[in-house]
Amino acid sequence: MYVADSRAARAGSAERAAGPGTEPARRRVAVAPTVLALGTVSLITDVSSEMVTAVLPLYLVAGLGLSPLGFGLLDGVYNGFSALVRLVGGHFADRGGGRHKFVAAVGYGISALCKPLLLMAHTLTPIGLVLAADRTGKGLRTAPRDAMISLSSPPEARGRAFGVHRAMDTAGALLGPVAAFLILRATVDGYDAVFTVSFCVAVAGVLVLVLFVPSRTGTPRTAQAAEHPRPTVRAALALLRRRRIRRIAVCALLLGLATVSDSFVYLLLRNRLGVPDRWFALLPVGTAAAFLLLALPLGRLADRVGPWRVFLAGHGALLGAYGLLLSSWHGAALPYVVLVLHGTFYAATDGVLMAAASQSVPEELRSSGLALIQTGQALARFVCSLAFGAAWTVWGDRTALLATAVALAVCAGFSLRIGPTVRVSA
Repeated sequence: MYVADSRAARAGSAERAAGPGTEPARRRVAVAPTVLALGTVSLITDVSSEMVTAVLPLYLVAGLGLSPLGFGLLDGVYNGFSALVRLVGGHFADRGGGRHKFVAAVGYGISALCKPLLLMAHTLTPIGLVLAADRTGKGLRTAPRDAMISLSSPPEARGRAFGVHRAMDTAGALLGPVAAFLILRATVDGYDAVFTVSFCVAVAGVLVLVLFVPSRTGTPRTAQAAEHPRPTVRAALALLRRRRIRRIAVCALLLGLATVSDSFVYLLLRNRLGVPDRWFALLPVGTAAAFLLLALPLGRLADRVGPWRVFLAGHGALLGAYGLLLSSWHGAALPYVVLVLHGTFYAATDGVLMAAASQSVPEELRSSGLALIQTGQALARFVCSLAFGAAWTVWGDRTALLATAVALAVCAGFSLRIGPTVRVSA
């Protein structure tokens, strides 16, 4: 890893010494070593986290007997609680010239420690507290990690860099449910075994981060940059005064309000098709497989046509999945098509949104600025989980999904009208 960085630095020095107007001595590296190292960390960590995510809906609903409203509350905590700490993580990562690796390591460590605590939680309150702590770790690490990716990549290749990272991340998401499925079939106390193995894998991810990810990313701070005041929360919030950043944040928030969580999508498929419980843990594999195959191609497409267009097209794929779940079609291909559309949605939105935001957020506030947008999106998805769970309990799953689909169509149309369309020229 460090050999690759040092070679790149020496080659870059040789090019500068050659002077302007000369051909570069080497071809530009497609993806920075830092991106590959972070992708490896995310791959290992996602194996751990997706093992838990794959069995958690069935464990809570079928095992502990929670109602859809109770599950919606816990699912909202699991997916939205990180919003409360993302700005904190982004702020501390930007201070002191960039503590991105340190803050990310703390976040990964907290999430790893939460895995064995699930073995001791069997009621709503303790499980909620453990999930909140786990999401705190995710909230701390996400913005610094994405900041390291953007700072180590040139603007015209950030879509590709995020695509490579998300593809590696999703490889872990593909392996996690398979591992959970095999553990459940091979053990008597399946859920306890899943949580234990998940903890061991998460620890391995933290070790890879500490040992192989460089502490510094991006270009060295110049004397002029060093004169800038230290990043503050007020400076991060002031980024919303910039028209492009404000529009990205507003659109991400509105679309998040109409994005049903993964767990609810899988429960809807289970109810619609009568999927046996022993096969439930494999449903996320379909989403992850489509995400893995499409993350890099859609990231490169975002570099060419603009990330915002790809981002909105991804929500169109999600709307298509909602429509199929609401339709009268009962063909054998239904679950596969829904899961492919679901994975396409993530491939076109997850890293692409960060690539779009990175174009406008200054380097000294990169982590805080990305966290600001992620915070609004995560809070919106938290509200969506609560509302969807309540609507399912009162009116049924079909009415709840129909209302969400209408809201998504309205929000997507509004975002298409006001969203940014400018792309970075190569």
